[in-house]
Order: sequence, then C-alpha cells, then structure tokens
Amino acid sequence: MIVGLVREIKDQEFRTGMAPQTVHAYVAHQHQVLVETGAGLGSGFSDEEYVEAGATIVQDAADVWRQADMIVKVKEPLESEYKYLREGLILFTYLHLAANRELTDELLARKVKAVAYETITSSSNGLPCLQPMSEIAGRLSVQEGAKYLEKHFGGRGILLSGVPGVEKAHIVIIGGGTVGINACKIAIGIGANVTVLDISAERLTYFDDLFGARVNTLFSTKANIQQAIQTADLVIGAVLLPGRATPKLVSHADIKTMKQGAVLVDVAVDQGGCFETSQATTHLEPVFIKEGIVHYCVSNMPGAVPRTATIALTNSTLQFGLLMADHGLEKAVGLNKGLANGVNCYAGKCTHAGVAEAFGLECEPLENLLN
Repeated sequence: MIVGLVREIKDQEFRTGMAPQTVHAYVAHQHQVLVETGAGLGSGFSDEEYVEAGATIVQDAADVWRQADMIVKVKEPLESEYKYLREGLILFTYLHLAANRELTDELLARKVKAVAYETITSSSNGLPCLQPMSEIAGRLSVQEGAKYLEKHFGGRGILLSGVPGVEKAHIVIIGGGTVGINACKIAIGIGANVTVLDISAERLTYFDDLFGARVNTLFSTKANIQQAIQTADLVIGAVLLPGRATPKLVSHADIKTMKQGAVLVDVAVDQGGCFETSQATTHLEPVFIKEGIVHYCVSNMPGAVPRTATIALTNSTLQFGLLMADHGLEKAVGLNKGLANGVNCYAGKCTHAGVAEAFGLECEPLENLLN
C-alpha cells in the first residue's frame, strides 16, 4: 500500500501523523511511504530523518494526496483539502464529525473510507488512540488554566497553590475520565483544592480510593455543577461521549454566577464543548472573555507540545494503521472489531451511530456494507 503523510495546515497545529520511527515500521512491512516536505518540522523531525527511515519526500501535498491509498493525519481535513478527498481513499485521523456537518457531508459525498482515531476501541472498551491526547490535554488544562488566572490575561490574579497564610485556588473538574484524572493529578500535585464531578458513582469511588482526602467528589447533577462553579477559580470541562456531541452542562446563565476573572478550560470543545459560551480558539489566540470569565477553548490543545504529542499519538495509532496497510480496510476491520468502531463513513454511508444521531442521518452498520 502507498501511505501518505502531509503537513498539517490547521492554524498552529505542529503535530504530525507519523514520526520517522512510524515510517520505518510501514517500510519494514513492505509499504511505500510518501512524506510531504517539511511535514515533521513542527514536531522536530527533519526530512532527512524520514528519508533515513525509508520514506520518499514529495514537494507538493497534492501529489501525496493523489498517489496515496491511505492518508495518515492528525487533524481533520480543512476546506482547502476537500478537493483531495476521493472515493476509496482511506483517511486515518482525528475527525470529530459530530461537531462538523460540513466535513461529514464531504466525506459521504466523496465516498471516503473515513477512520476516526477517537472512536477506535480496545478490547476493554477503552479509546486507545484518544487516550494519549486526553492525558496530555488533561495535564495541560491545569497548566494553561494557571497561566490565564494571571491578572494581565484577565484572570483573578490567583496562584493555584496559594502560599502560607493565603487560601489555595479551587479547581472544579467536570468529568472523571482520562482527561479528568490527568487534570486531577496535576491539580493535586500543584497544591490546589480540587472538586471532581462525574455521573458514575463507581468512577467517583475510584477517585476517592486513588486520591483520598486530597480531592472532593460530587455526583454530577445540574444543582451540584451550579454550586461548585460559583466558588471555583478554575473550571475544567472534561466530558466525553465518544463520537457524539458534548452536552452543554454549564449554561450561559450559570457562567454569570461565577467569580469575575475565573477561568474556564473546555477540553471538549472539539466535540462542541460542554460550556454554552464556548467557541473554538487557537493557540495563537487561545482565550476570550465573556461575562467577565476567561474562556480557554483551544481545539487542539496537545498541539502546544507537538513532539511529546506526536510520539505518544503515533505509538497508539501505528498498530491500526499497519493492520489496514497490510490487509486493506475491509479485511482489517474483520480482524479487529475495535478498528471497525473507528470507521465513521464508508462508501457514501454514515457508519457511526453518534455521528448519525448528531445530524439526523441514517446509520448504516459497517458489516451490512461489507457483506
């Protein structure tokens, strides 16, 4: 198979879909890898490193798109890349289609085989290709929140850890999944007062067992969320419904009850966000202020640490990419049911229930299309 890597063109996106060691693995499996020149520079990988790994450097992204049987990316194609989408192409990347009707329609109309990292599952129903980015985003959420609590960014002028004789900051984390637990680790480590809300009593028990008295746990109800954010200096939205749009758990009216200068970090913004006032931002302009509350809503947070993020991401995506390259998508999904869950679009049909639900589309089970 011919596998293609193009440079990410999303604003301030420095990650890349394949590290040189990833290319080496594809080449070792007798596949040809085409790499657009400069595709890895944002993550610190030179063209020479890709050549040493066995790749062929291509000057024009259009040539990579045209020749490749499978394109491996990090983020979803942007409008300027839609013209490269074609029938039969395997597109292997983060898609987050439930928050992007335009791209969904393009993938269906052009009959792309669209495989989304974020909906691939493991044998234990985990999300192996989403987990490393969720770990990074969770840890970054506290780091970024701490920065934008500084007064010159519009924040309250609060130090998360406090100092002797001064109250610590209160961090509220909504959602106890991978993002939430990683945010909690950093928040506790920095010395803040931490409250975690989740709809799973079992998950809250896990937090209690893991962190003990260092964390307060609350069952996630509307009333508990409203009460918690009123005393919060930093609120982290860490809610995930795989492949589905994120529910709006904090309304515009709720935002008005918060302390002036408090910070919201919406890690779920790439799935629509869990705060009603959220709108996607970039690393170049990461925040905006609404109702006196600083909103950090960067839709590709791990892009801030691209080398770490690229290596972590490619470690998890490689096994699935190799499976498709070795066997073709159709046989690969039969060999790995978790990979089958990653197929969001196939042969002009929506094959993921969450995406179909978001837009009122008919969901066609993948197995029906392959039989």
